Amino acid sequence: MTDTGGTNKSSSGPAALRMSGISKRFGPVQALSDVSFSVRRGTVHALVGENGAGKSTLMKILSGVYQPDTGTIEVHQQRCKFSSPFQAIRAGISMIYQELDLAEHLSVAENIFLGNEPGGTLPFSINRKAMINNTKELAEKYNFNINPSAVVGELSTGDCQIVEILTAFARNAVIIVMDEPTSSLTETETARLFDIVRDLRAKGVSVVYISHRLEEIIGLADEVTVLRDGEVVHSESITKLDIPKIVRYMVGRELKEFFPSRDKKTGGVRFKVDGLWCEKKIEDISFEIRSGEIVGMAGLVGAGRTEIARAIFGVDRPSTGRFVLDDNELDIRGPADAIGAGIGYLTEDRKRTGLFNQLPCSWNITLPNLVGLGMKHIVRPQQEKKIVQGIAEQIDIRWLSPVASVNTLSGGNQQKILIARWLLADSKFLIFDEPTRGIDVGAKKEVYTLLNRLAEQGKAILFISSELPELFGISERILVMRRGRIVGDMKTSQTTEEEVMHLAAVEEN
Repeated sequence: MTDTGGTNKSSSGPAALRMSGISKRFGPVQALSDVSFSVRRGTVHALVGENGAGKSTLMKILSGVYQPDTGTIEVHQQRCKFSSPFQAIRAGISMIYQELDLAEHLSVAENIFLGNEPGGTLPFSINRKAMINNTKELAEKYNFNINPSAVVGELSTGDCQIVEILTAFARNAVIIVMDEPTSSLTETETARLFDIVRDLRAKGVSVVYISHRLEEIIGLADEVTVLRDGEVVHSESITKLDIPKIVRYMVGRELKEFFPSRDKKTGGVRFKVDGLWCEKKIEDISFEIRSGEIVGMAGLVGAGRTEIARAIFGVDRPSTGRFVLDDNELDIRGPADAIGAGIGYLTEDRKRTGLFNQLPCSWNITLPNLVGLGMKHIVRPQQEKKIVQGIAEQIDIRWLSPVASVNTLSGGNQQKILIARWLLADSKFLIFDEPTRGIDVGAKKEVYTLLNRLAEQGKAILFISSELPELFGISERILVMRRGRIVGDMKTSQTTEEEVMHLAAVEEN
């Protein structure tokens, strides 16, 4: 866990932001109901709630993406009405979205200064040298290591998060909304971000901080507002709150046995990796996972965990290595081969590499499974609808309808869509890469329960996570990665978080 710092000192000044009586309806769904939310100047105000509570909708209204049905917005006591994000930016509001919103074909510098490019000597020209130099200065000022000329589409998720953060800083915003800003950052980058947030607070900038990592909020925020079912249910100084209280307000109940227990019966070896190499990424990887076993994989960002998953699933071609499933050696030349063999892969970035965001929920579930459903050439909509409704009931997916586009769902329900995809495929070996990233505590527990159910059905599961508590809470063994190699294979009952972190971070002489 990253140290977020000591006691916070709240300003007692006037409200920098006041949203009053905000309501918003999407068709039959009342997303927000008479919400009032204010943030004082020079404070960090945490906005928390379960997925679907209305946090993102409220912030999209503030940033001009949505317009409210009722209600008013005041920025520094001036009444504002934003009909576009550009108007909100001009008013000093900058939004860092949980689901990264970058132009992937442009460079880092072009993304950071998009719409605010430094002018060249000729009319309507851009001074690209100045733009690159300004990006370098900005990154150096906040101690972020990023190449201004790099194409965003080729960056890691963590680097994309840094680009979003630097974009907000480049706009000299007076109110910055950070939606899950640490979800893809390393421990070092996260610690630096917390220092930046404190520095912004000291300079009078107001920060709205949205995070499902409640330990961050306890150490960083001055005040907390809790949304549930589109309404404010509590707002109070952080000094009067703790994590159990916040959880109780969020879900309306106490979450007991956060990591659900299960009958840990394992069978024979179900999946085996032998001598896997990928040039400059992973070296000599070998491990086994038994039927009914959940094996965690720990390691710092860039250690090679995702690269192993991509190689197994056929996204990347390894230099050498063998994959064996149920004693059968596999010839995986692409994801279609992996799916056909009985392998499922839930990627770490559901927006970029997991979901078809504009397509219906039902299509997102059935597309990789059409051959197995007997719909390779002709899709039968009624049969498809019946199938996806049945699987949605099994894992409690909450949607308007199966034909609603997947981007209308909360983060937790989007994650369930991906799980439903591999449940339908009846995969024998499943890879879950950061499956709880960006989802709330209630949805996390549901994911853990689903993982347990899959293991009890005899599936073999590789569970990749940057959160050590959940690795210890859900896994029987933990594989520790460092610099592309496995440096530890440990039973969770016989090790500690400190030992795992030491292996992941410290080079032995």
